[in-house]
Amino acid sequence: MALPALRNLRKQWFPPAPQFTDKNVPPQKGKVFIVTGGNAGVGYALIKLLYPTGATIYMASRSKERAEKAIAELEASTPASETLGKIKFLHLDLNDLLSVKAAAEEFAKQETRLDILWNNAGIGANNVTMGAKTAQGLDVMFGVHVVASLLFTNLLVPQLKAASTGGASARVVWTSSFLAEGMTPPNGIDLALLDEGYPHLTKNYAISKAGNWMVGREFAKRYGKDGIISVIQNPGGLKTNMYAGVPAVGQFFINMLLNEPIYGAYTNLYAAFSPDISLANNGAYVIPWGRLHEDKDSPRKDIIKAMTDEEKGGLGYPKKVWEYCESKWVASGVWKA
Repeated sequence: MALPALRNLRKQWFPPAPQFTDKNVPPQKGKVFIVTGGNAGVGYALIKLLYPTGATIYMASRSKERAEKAIAELEASTPASETLGKIKFLHLDLNDLLSVKAAAEEFAKQETRLDILWNNAGIGANNVTMGAKTAQGLDVMFGVHVVASLLFTNLLVPQLKAASTGGASARVVWTSSFLAEGMTPPNGIDLALLDEGYPHLTKNYAISKAGNWMVGREFAKRYGKDGIISVIQNPGGLKTNMYAGVPAVGQFFINMLLNEPIYGAYTNLYAAFSPDISLANNGAYVIPWGRLHEDKDSPRKDIIKAMTDEEKGGLGYPKKVWEYCESKWVASGVWKA
C-alpha cells in the first residue's frame, strides 16, 4: 500500500476525539428532520442525540414493528424536558422504488418543510448474497444505497427548498465509507457493471459508497442555487450490523478497531450542523469524528478526476451516475423524464 493510502487509512480509522457533539447543537424546535434506517445502529444513536433538541424527527424504516419499539425505547430513556421533540415513524423500504415514492408522498402530507435529511440506511456487504436484486431488479447494493436514496431525496426537494429561506439552508447528508477510497476499482465505479453489480461483495459495497459520494457532489451542484447544502460523510468504523455475517474469527479482530455507534452519530451531527460547512464548500466530505476531508488529501486522484466535470478535464461521473439512476426511476414508473 502506498504511503498516501496508509496515511489516509490512519487518519480515518484512528481519528482524534470528537470536537463537535450534541453539546454544540442549539435548540431545534420547529425544525423537521428525517433519519433513514433510524431504528438501529448509527441512526438510532443519532436520533437519541437529536430528540432533546425539540425537533420533529421522522424515523424512516421498512419495519413498523422495529421502528415503534425503537421509538418507545428512545422516549423512555430520555429525561422529560420542555425541549423534547417528537419522533414519528415513516415507512420506507429502499429495496422498492414504489415504497420510496409512497414514503415521500406520505411525508409531504404531514410536513411542508424538511430541514435535514440523513440518508443513513444501508446494507452491509456480508448481509447479502452475490447477485441479490431489488424489487425492480437492480443490483441490491447500488439500488438501495444510490438509486433509491437519490430518488427519495429528489422527491423531497420541495420540502428542502421550503426550509432554505431567510438565509437558512436545508442539508442533505449522504453516507459514504472509507472503502470508497480503500477498495474500489479505477475511478471508483465501473459504469459498465452497475446493472449486474461488481463480482465481489465488499467491492460492490464500496462502489455503492463511491456512488453516494458522487451523487452527493452532483446534488450540491444542482441544488446549491436553491440554498440546499449537500454533505457526504464517512461515519467511521463502528459496531453495527454492517459486519453481521463476518465469520467469528474475523469479527474478533474487526471489533478491536470498531467504536460505539454514538461516534458515527457525532460525525453525522458535524455534517449536519457544523458552521465549517456552507454553500461556499457545498459537496464537502466529512470523516470521523467530524473533520473535513479535502480532495487534495485523498490518495485516490482517479476518483477525484472521475468526479470532475468533463469540461474541466475530468470524467463527469457524478452526472453519469445521476442519469443512470434517473433512467431506472423512469423505467420503474416513479419519475417522469
